[in-house]
Amino acid sequence: MSVVEPPVEGMLQQGVVAVVPANDEESRIGATLSALQQVPTVRAIVVVDDGSQDQTAQVAEWVGGVEVVRHGRNRGKAAAMTSGAARAQELMPGAPVLFVDADLGDSAARLGPVVSPVLAGTADMTIAVLPPQPGGGFGIVVRTAGSGIRRLTGWEPTQPLSGQRCITHDALVDAMPLARGWGAEVGLTVDVLRSGGRVLEVPCDLQHRVTGTDLQAQAHRARQLADVSLALAERSGVPEKVREGGIEGGRIAREQGARLAQTARDRGVPMARRAAGQVNDQYRKHGRPLLDRARQEWQRRQGPQQPPAPPQQPPQD
Repeated sequence: MSVVEPPVEGMLQQGVVAVVPANDEESRIGATLSALQQVPTVRAIVVVDDGSQDQTAQVAEWVGGVEVVRHGRNRGKAAAMTSGAARAQELMPGAPVLFVDADLGDSAARLGPVVSPVLAGTADMTIAVLPPQPGGGFGIVVRTAGSGIRRLTGWEPTQPLSGQRCITHDALVDAMPLARGWGAEVGLTVDVLRSGGRVLEVPCDLQHRVTGTDLQAQAHRARQLADVSLALAERSGVPEKVREGGIEGGRIAREQGARLAQTARDRGVPMARRAAGQVNDQYRKHGRPLLDRARQEWQRRQGPQQPPAPPQQPPQD
């Protein structure tokens, strides 16, 4: 890996670090990395092998000119993105990060337009909008993500789940920690917009491997829907609304959202839809049912309160 000159303070960045989360992508990651190396503004590449059972990491190393970070077990996309971003800042402190899915293959060479607005200072985060892909699912996760982002920010994305996005160092730091697992992109969009960041969608001629509609694909979408629902729930204002119950009350509220997501993970798509609906219903009502239960639970955990001592009477002469 060549030594990268650190950025000059006060100057726009001349390049980005590409971060590629990867799990069992040995068949496509080589082409993806070779294509990324053709993008002039990509100055360094970090691959995060998230517990792959195949030779993903070895293929990345064979390509050459790539930093490889390994997770001993699969920890999910958000964890891989976080590890990659941390290594990116070690390579090029303060530089923007370009998140890239490992399955883009040769089309990754066309990511330049996604990088340009961030380097030019006209956007804090860009999101690639891909052309229609053959195959695919039924759009349940996309609709849930899109409607949730619109409800929370007022902005309606074209492709809310797109993993190809470039983001400035400051915007990424402000958005940490990322939402869990497959909710990372949705949470990132909400967090950047809410912090006043400028988000721009950029049409880009990219192709990725579609998930399909078989049983394995539906199980993947159930997990994805659960993570997206949880990311939206955690950003729907309830933790702030239970401040009367203190930190403990906020934690209880988040636990309830997490239990819904876990149920969806365990029971598949129908339960995932139901979980997403329950989450949306709760927060459309401003979190009142959840707020009340959180406050009651907090009060229970505090134990019985001692009544205040009666005021002392002055001594009688």
